[in-house]
Order: sequence, then C-alpha cells, then structure tokens
Amino acid sequence: MSTLHVGDKAPSFTATAVGGLYGSGTPVKLSDFKGEALVLYFYPKDDTPGCTTQACGIRDEWEAINSTGAHLFGVSIDSEKSHEKFISKFDLPFPLLSDHEKAIVADYGVWVEKSMYGKKYMGTERTTFVIDAEGMIAAIFPKVKPAEHLDLVLKALKELGN
Repeated sequence: MSTLHVGDKAPSFTATAVGGLYGSGTPVKLSDFKGEALVLYFYPKDDTPGCTTQACGIRDEWEAINSTGAHLFGVSIDSEKSHEKFISKFDLPFPLLSDHEKAIVADYGVWVEKSMYGKKYMGTERTTFVIDAEGMIAAIFPKVKPAEHLDLVLKALKELGN
C-alpha cells in the first residue's frame, strides 16, 4: 500500500461501474477519462448512515457537479448487486465502482486498519481524490466528513477550471 500525494500520477484501475450512464454494469478504467477531470470518492459501505449522507449530498447537488464536466464515481468494495440496491433505494444519479477484489482501495492507500469498540479490522477510509485531465492527483480529502464532502469537491473542481 502506498501513500499518495497531490501531484502524483493517479494509479490506474479497471472496475465495473454501476448506475448513471453505466446501467447495470460496464467496465471502466482510468485511461477512459484522459483529458477530463475525475473524482473518485471512496466510502466504507453501501446503505450505512455516513455513506448514505455523503451519497445523498452528491445526489442533491448533482447538477452542480455535472455542470463542471468532471466525472464522479463512488468507490467501495461492495458488489455490483449491492450498488444497484443502494442506487435504487436513494435514487442516486451517479455511478458507483465495485472494487470487491480490493485492488483500487489498496492502490489508492485507503484500505487501512480501523478500530471500533476496541476491535481492530480492515476497512475503507473515507477519502476523496480529484484527478486532473492529465491523470495527476489535484486534491486529496482524507477522512472527509460526509456533510462537508460536496463543498470540498466543488471547490477543487473550480480550482481546476471545471
């Protein structure tokens, strides 16, 4: 696992996108977005309180994000079927990437040891990466609070000129 920094080349990935323009599942890769800004927001689990708050915040301001011309994907280790249920339940207009093999979370350094009630376990740290048109990391928001997420993303996209 590596630690990424602003200015680093974004790690390449291939995953199945569900929802939005991608319907019930379409393979996508980082290189598909060459020349365009991309937001990857990593979240722990579909249909949990913080993740739902974050996703619904994006949903409610989807036009503002969509108008920037940037692409946005939520990323979790949940299955495509779980993503479909989450998207349907909350009417999410944007796609989610399924990383059930934990390759993307590992490459982006967000698969970390966590602790709850004294019990340690591995899980996804809520982190967002904004990637510029050249495939370089333009902004990183580690341990982002779900309610503050959208404002940070929009500000970073504005700074990119999106």
